[in-house]
Amino acid sequence: MDRAEKKQAVAALNEVFAKTPVVVVAHYSGLTVAQMQKLRKQARESGASVQVAKNRLAKIALDGTSVASIGPLLKGPTLIAYSDDPVAAPKVAAAFAKDHDKFVILGGALGAQALDPDGVKSLATLPSLDELRAKLLGLIQAPATKIAQLTTAPAAKLARVVQAYADKDANAA
Repeated sequence: MDRAEKKQAVAALNEVFAKTPVVVVAHYSGLTVAQMQKLRKQARESGASVQVAKNRLAKIALDGTSVASIGPLLKGPTLIAYSDDPVAAPKVAAAFAKDHDKFVILGGALGAQALDPDGVKSLATLPSLDELRAKLLGLIQAPATKIAQLTTAPAAKLARVVQAYADKDANAA
């Protein structure tokens, strides 16, 4: 890499660190190319991104960002997983680490708060932003459905009573 490419890489990483609320750092030493591609595919499907960056450039890019607490974790062969959804990157990393022993989560950051490996794994157990929205929408719609059922119930009961009298009069005649 020449100096211009390094500046461009630092600027791109700085933008990522400034915009994303969650960053996960992990060691990937010993993973095959196929396993790394699988990790990247899983991350893309869940709305996260995985990037291998030079530690020195990543540390420079961390300056002035809210996730600067991950700086000490950047030693050895590390990769960075990040996402706009606060639980997408930790979910992908935790699921991949469970299936692959050579993928080791070192920690991460949720905004300005530093996370240890257990913190990342506990964050991974939370429902995603889309799941929370779906639950909230379900809770909002439930009372409206109940109200609609209650308002139509008396009319249905009245119609059944009238039908019963009509059937009784038809059988009597």
